[in-house]
Amino acid sequence: MPPPDAADLVAALPVAVLLVDPEGLVRAANAAAEELLNQSARLMHGQALASLLPLPDSPGRSGPMAVYDLGVTTARGQELRVDYMDGDLPDHPGWRAVTLHAAAPRRLAHPAGARAAIGAAAMLAHEIKNPLSGIRGAAQLIGGGELPRLIVSEVDRIAALIDRMAEFSDTRPLATGPTNIYPVIEHSLTLARAGFASGVPIEERFDPSLPAAVVNRDALTQILLNLLKNACEATQDLPTPRMVVTTAYRPGLAASVADRPRQPLPIEICVLDNGPGAPAEIAEHVFEPFVSGRPEGQGLGLPLVDKLVRDMGGLVQFAREGTPPWTVLRLLLPRAGA
Repeated sequence: MPPPDAADLVAALPVAVLLVDPEGLVRAANAAAEELLNQSARLMHGQALASLLPLPDSPGRSGPMAVYDLGVTTARGQELRVDYMDGDLPDHPGWRAVTLHAAAPRRLAHPAGARAAIGAAAMLAHEIKNPLSGIRGAAQLIGGGELPRLIVSEVDRIAALIDRMAEFSDTRPLATGPTNIYPVIEHSLTLARAGFASGVPIEERFDPSLPAAVVNRDALTQILLNLLKNACEATQDLPTPRMVVTTAYRPGLAASVADRPRQPLPIEICVLDNGPGAPAEIAEHVFEPFVSGRPEGQGLGLPLVDKLVRDMGGLVQFAREGTPPWTVLRLLLPRAGA
């Protein structure tokens, strides 16, 4: 039996695929596209893609484009949220392959229930720390000895955990502005190399021509330190631990974050490590509080990264990429002046 050809493979893909000619007319559609757009391939054939669904703005488009969490209304009035990918076919000038993947439900910034929970958490943290201070003081008054030292140590540990939880209750908007990310990255790497990552080689692969990003300098430093510490802990048991920090420019990538309108997010910073990655059962939940793949982990580092990045209008993604696979934490940030 002969092997399947490209048409068979495209037809079997679970992602909607449309083949578009240089005039912008649909020339082929797979079964997933028929199901998503509620039209048969025969009816879509020869129609303008723009008549089937509104296209994302792409002035001066010159290459692949990706738009995440795009809201569209089809020609038949169906409302969808999709991740939209548009790529050129190298051997066929002007022809494009358009893929549509149903987007995951958006996470609202802070709906009413979440605001109430955040307020309750902030109040609870305050009320817990008051008696903790009394317990710590009483233990110190008892004097030396193993038990008083143990009490003080545990009280300090609980207080530090409460402080980290309280960071999630800060709903004040971050002050952001045009920032050269390289001094921030270098400062974060210097701190990491002088402390928790002193024994782990960190390779740098930077695009020197990146424009300024719209970020908060202190928040970006905290984000990078969290990602570097996470990567360092993931490689600590390896005979040859490795970490890599990269930057790149990704034109055409845009997304809607929280309640903000869709905007380009072309500035990319990645922290990679050759560790084993998160267990499969929690890989899709690493940005949720108290989810950790380590027995001693608190599960607060990556959720805080997610909050801070979103507060700046960006996105953070977790992936396993390459052969052999590496863990990739990818920051996507808005460009200044965009």
